[in-house]
Amino acid sequence: MSGAVRVLLVDDHPVVRAGLRALLGGCPDFDVCGEAPDGATAVRLARELAPDLVLMDLRMGTGMCGVEATRHVVRLPAPPRVVVLTGYASDAYIVRAVEAGAAGYLLKESPPDLLLQSLRTVAAGESALSPAVASRLMNRCRAPRTALTAREIEILELIATGRSNRQIGSALFISGTTVKTHLAHVYDKLGVENRTAAVRAAVDRGLIQLDAPETALPAQLG
Repeated sequence: MSGAVRVLLVDDHPVVRAGLRALLGGCPDFDVCGEAPDGATAVRLARELAPDLVLMDLRMGTGMCGVEATRHVVRLPAPPRVVVLTGYASDAYIVRAVEAGAAGYLLKESPPDLLLQSLRTVAAGESALSPAVASRLMNRCRAPRTALTAREIEILELIATGRSNRQIGSALFISGTTVKTHLAHVYDKLGVENRTAAVRAAVDRGLIQLDAPETALPAQLG
């Protein structure tokens, strides 16, 4: 790629965007062409500004999340490559981001030099993962029969919010019977017998991440 790599920054925290702009501004091979505080704005600016890379946060309050924004961005006529930059390293987020089309998945705790190197790698047409993320994906490949699917992870996250099978089915546009089938597979893969144990096992293994991890799970879910 000739010339500076044009980067669109997407994060709901102005301080994070300012820090990234300052970091990239010190490198002549990068040019920050725009900033977006949410997913919908990110999609619009990706269409209008035609960046080479989009550095995408995943969770940005209400509205379109980073995964959905990534899905829209990579479908543009001349799509930029999307690199996720987040503080979440659970399987749930990694699987969804990769399936949405992200070419990179980096953690906000990454050293600046690793972040810059990874962006250059993705701009060159390759993929880049933080070491912890690469390790998780490798573990999923080594044990495909016990790895939860993206749908199973979605169901577990909804169970963790206390929703019933009917409510989960309504949220995912599937039947309650289908939810039960997915749960049976989850129980088998995690070696548990009920919903509460499934959520606990998923949290312990880093498959899902609760909004308030310090809060104890209820004795019985649903």
